[in-house]
Amino acid sequence: MRRLPIGIQDFVKLRDASHVYVDKTEIIYKLVNGPQGAYFLSRPRRFGKSLLCSTLKAIFEGRRDLFQEIGGYPALAIDKMDWEWKKHPVILIQFNVCNFNEGVEQLRTILSNTLENTAAYYGLKIRGENLNVIFSNLIIDLYNELNERVVVIIDEYDKPLLDTIDNEEMHVSLRGELKGFYGVLKSFDSYLRFSFITGVTKFSKVSLFSDLNQLNDLSLDSKYAEICGLTHEEIIQNFEPEIQAILEGKNLCREEYLDDLREYYNGYRFTKRNTTVYNPFGMLLHFDKDGDYLPYWYESGSPSFLVKLIKEQKINILDIDNMVVYEECFQKYDIENMAADVVLYQAGYLTIVDFDEESKEYKLDYPNLEVRSSFAKSLARDYFETSFDTVRSLYSKLPKSFLRGDVEGIVSALQYFLAGVPYDIIKSTENYYQTFVHLAFTMLGLNCRSEVRIATGRMDTMVETKNFVYCFEFKINESAEKALEQIDSKDYLLHWKGSGKKLFKIGINFDTEKRNIGDWKHKEH
Repeated sequence: MRRLPIGIQDFVKLRDASHVYVDKTEIIYKLVNGPQGAYFLSRPRRFGKSLLCSTLKAIFEGRRDLFQEIGGYPALAIDKMDWEWKKHPVILIQFNVCNFNEGVEQLRTILSNTLENTAAYYGLKIRGENLNVIFSNLIIDLYNELNERVVVIIDEYDKPLLDTIDNEEMHVSLRGELKGFYGVLKSFDSYLRFSFITGVTKFSKVSLFSDLNQLNDLSLDSKYAEICGLTHEEIIQNFEPEIQAILEGKNLCREEYLDDLREYYNGYRFTKRNTTVYNPFGMLLHFDKDGDYLPYWYESGSPSFLVKLIKEQKINILDIDNMVVYEECFQKYDIENMAADVVLYQAGYLTIVDFDEESKEYKLDYPNLEVRSSFAKSLARDYFETSFDTVRSLYSKLPKSFLRGDVEGIVSALQYFLAGVPYDIIKSTENYYQTFVHLAFTMLGLNCRSEVRIATGRMDTMVETKNFVYCFEFKINESAEKALEQIDSKDYLLHWKGSGKKLFKIGINFDTEKRNIGDWKHKEH
């Protein structure tokens, strides 16, 4: 059994205990030797930002011993490069140590302790009465004491703001405190060798992105597309023993296993370049749990605020996986002006799937099956107050029916599920029923698309499996026959003819008095 660094964010601990480490030092080397010395990187939670910060700290502290061969593992790439290994004083501020729901005093305590501990490590005493002055004096004193410029690393700078996103008064007070503290970096830039700041998003009004003109944002920079996260090649190169154990333990075909791995966990893309990565936290747990496919990354956070934002901004759930944004949309936002599409992207629930060079448009979609199905469950819990037995019935019946080509079983499961939705929350609109069907299919992990745009129009919902394609058209208080006629007249399934898959055209009419499916018909091709 090899040691997998699950939850380990400290580079020294990881290397000393000979944990598996995916070497990112070649790309880090480019970063620390870049033309500019102040950088910002935005990535979703649990993507390795903290480990990256810890690695940078070890490099600037001259810890060459950590980059040698350890416990049978090869030396890291940075040891083969032209690196001076000069020791610099380092101030590392980490905001991932707690939840900041107690407000400004809690923030001040964390910052005060960090600065005091850093000073003590270098044999210094803090000077000053408020945090901004203490921070300024510490930078000057470290510079004078070691006769080297100071390195400042701030990990998850925005966590206090994200933790209080539902409490505007506390959020604004924390933002004001951070504004003055971060402003020190601009005033004392001449004392700094390197500054590196990570976060999930770019909050305005905290001085980082307004006052620090020299701050270079790497978030959409293609050169650093894989600095956080694991590429498919890195998975194969670094986790071959774990992959082999899963293949043997479950008697799986290697090619099929890797395809399933891509579909369920891969797909995060953060730049114009088509480089996708896996979330490292989820992958480590997948390997540790003998290859079980569970939403490890998704379940490590709570999307309740995002679900609320989607409802407040009246975002059409059917369009979430087909959003288009422009680069300026990624720049910054604040609590008074939050766009759901950008927040979903920066939080990791959506990712870039295409970039149009001519229009400068970024198309967003769910990164993978883990996020697509799990987020649909979160939305469904909020939109449909159904019992556990009703949901369990849907899980036991629907996937099998889709895999068998059993249209009657599909419709029967939908009827049963709808019957379990409280009468008073069902709305008599086609969009409501279409949303209901979309969420029901998507949360089961089915390859479901709604509002699918084709040359002749827009089909309501489609589901594609290995052997079948299902095209659904919905009507309200009309007839299933009319729905089928629309599928035929628009030739919705033209693209899939000749694919070798069996095609199903399914017309469903919803009866608003019954609050359920009135009649339905289908054709096979």
